[in-house]
Amino acid sequence: MKVEQRVFREKIEFKPDLNYLLYLPTDYQKDPHKKWPLMLFLHGSEERGDEVTKVKRNGLPKIIEQGMELPFVVVAPQCPKNKVWDLLIRELDALLHYIEKKYAIDHKRVCLTGLSMGGTGCWHFSVLYPDRFAAIIPICGSTSGMLGFPERAGVLKHVPIWVFHGQKDDVVPVNESRMLVNTLRQCKGKVKFTIYSNAYHDSWSRTYKNKKLYEWLLDQISKSS
Repeated sequence: MKVEQRVFREKIEFKPDLNYLLYLPTDYQKDPHKKWPLMLFLHGSEERGDEVTKVKRNGLPKIIEQGMELPFVVVAPQCPKNKVWDLLIRELDALLHYIEKKYAIDHKRVCLTGLSMGGTGCWHFSVLYPDRFAAIIPICGSTSGMLGFPERAGVLKHVPIWVFHGQKDDVVPVNESRMLVNTLRQCKGKVKFTIYSNAYHDSWSRTYKNKKLYEWLLDQISKSS
């Protein structure tokens, strides 16, 4: 199978229920013994549906489609219409296992990121599987109304987490992230918090273009996997 570079390939064979996009690094096939870090990206509410190319509209898939190369395998599933990531955790975990078996993945360097509804999904997925990820990057997510939050975030105190939010966000208030970060700090968690003073809800474009984010991710290795 030919590996396309710099752009996502559309994948539709995974069942149950989740279509996805896949990115393989430029050098993926050069060293058959190399294991690659994996990023699971969760999109926001506007990209839901049954047209998987919609996932390229924002965030990590967008910048990859525009030509940014990353030293990660990236999988970006699509949430079906009228559903939310919080109710698809089993399917997401099954997709991760599928990708880890099919591709050359370093199991100690699997990380999770998402924006808006996807940021919320990051929090929910990770507290249910606190030993699953080497690092988590939730962007402008919310846990309002979720049972046990923000206290539940304490189970992630051993996981490196970098949280991003816009100070002027009028869709998901920055206090949503601040409460979770404060909970982690109170239990001496490994959390970083970046607030963009002039950003509204789109705090992801700047984040995913930041090369320091990927340098930080490459330094994270899970001790639990």
